[in-house]
Amino acid sequence: MPEELKLSTEFITLGQFLKLADVIQSGGMAKWFLSEHEIFINGEQDQRRGRKLRAGDKIQIPGFGEFLITD
Repeated sequence: MPEELKLSTEFITLGQFLKLADVIQSGGMAKWFLSEHEIFINGEQDQRRGRKLRAGDKIQIPGFGEFLITD
């Protein structure tokens, strides 16, 4: 069962999401993390730090877990 993360805004970027989900310690680590790990958003691989995530998006990070964005 995916961990749910509630948004208080319309969207969040993938880089901000990684910090909010406690996958990385600081926003500065996002670029490095994305270059070293595969991330799947709604079943498609995406490594763009600025990718906008909205309610209903499902994020899978092998070795770190599954997350669902809710509003």
